[in-house]
Amino acid sequence: MKIGFIGLGNMGLPMALNLARAGHEVSGFDVVNRPEPPLRAAGSAADAVADAEVVITMLPNGQILQDVAAEIIDHMAPGAVLCDCSTVDVESARLVAEKALAAGLGALDAPVSGGVTGADKGTLTFMVGGSDDAFAKVQPLFQIMGQKAVHCGDSGTGQAAKICNNMILGVTMIATCEAFALADRLGLDRQSLFDVVSTSSGSSWSVNAYCPAPGVGPQSPADNGYKPGFASELMLKDLRLSQMAAEAAEADTPMGQLAAQLYAQFVEGEDGRGRDFSAMLPRFEQRKRGSANG
Repeated sequence: MKIGFIGLGNMGLPMALNLARAGHEVSGFDVVNRPEPPLRAAGSAADAVADAEVVITMLPNGQILQDVAAEIIDHMAPGAVLCDCSTVDVESARLVAEKALAAGLGALDAPVSGGVTGADKGTLTFMVGGSDDAFAKVQPLFQIMGQKAVHCGDSGTGQAAKICNNMILGVTMIATCEAFALADRLGLDRQSLFDVVSTSSGSSWSVNAYCPAPGVGPQSPADNGYKPGFASELMLKDLRLSQMAAEAAEADTPMGQLAAQLYAQFVEGEDGRGRDFSAMLPRFEQRKRGSANG
């Protein structure tokens, strides 16, 4: 299959490489990173999408997605599918889908979960919004880049699923870090806490698979000095997207709102930028009850 891939950063590049290594003809374009074989280096975004059956984008935000879509839609082949794997606001996803459909194209919003490691290993989970036909066309590519693709509904529902999922993740990671910091002050061994929580009612992915305490549970960024598997600033981005959506939908999400505020303080006012989002644990270790601003 001929594929155009736009956005070859930490996530996009390994995704594109996995497709090329599986035998697909992939033309890549990025404003910063020049693709190398087995990817074909396109001279522009328009060049990357010419004659492509599927165009995949992995971009930083909704405005850039809209700008890129405006640049490439008129250059895409009739019947091709524009599949955006970025994490963006729901409104941007729906606007791009409307423009693609009006031009006779298929459109999917397909944000991912799994981080850089999942992109490299081809074990991502895709949350997909769009038509049945478009989903069926891209499904073989999802199977190469990931381990699971869930068709969530119409355009925008993929982004909705992603921000709801990551709102849960942000809230549970904060609670997990608070609990381990509390255990320290109560004289409870971290391994003992993990052994209890991981097999009882307090268990969660944040505990069982991504424990923020070094040396406890499976290998995680905590065991590598909190070098990011999922950076705190990316969690902040997703939490802010969740609160934008909640405000637009008039949904009451107090825990999501508080999580966004705490990550904003951690990233913008403390030392969280460039650290894994589980580095909230050493943050809470250093703080006492009633510390200013959380």
